[in-house]
Amino acid sequence: MKHLLMNAVVVSMLSMASPVLAGTFGTAEEANAMLQKAVAAIKADKASALAKFTKGEDGFKDRDLYPFCGGPDGNFTAHPSLVGKSLKGLKDKAGKALGEEIYATAKPGIISEVTYMWPRPGTTEPVQKYSYVTKADDQVCAVGYYK
Repeated sequence: MKHLLMNAVVVSMLSMASPVLAGTFGTAEEANAMLQKAVAAIKADKASALAKFTKGEDGFKDRDLYPFCGGPDGNFTAHPSLVGKSLKGLKDKAGKALGEEIYATAKPGIISEVTYMWPRPGTTEPVQKYSYVTKADDQVCAVGYYK
């Protein structure tokens, strides 16, 4: 009887934890939608949009989802902490030239996907991360998510 009660408690706790864990990180669909919203914002007012992306304002920060952009010079123009640093020269935690791939993949009017190794927020262990990328105006922009 004691074991049955203990099992019921564990199962109950696990079933309650799953939705919480599932909602901790953004989904592929949410990342894609945020990138589309970012493109529209850039087309409407590029300077204002880049500032909002960097500050995470107007829905441009949702859990681990946020748009980041780089300008024609290869430097971040929008990012929570890397504005002014090189996006094009960025390498992932496995040494992959992630920034170069983002720039090479981004095309106006097309959303493509780039994969790389990056730690989840609050961790140091690199895991597979996916970023939707596109080009809007003279900006290469992306929104990344973890599967």
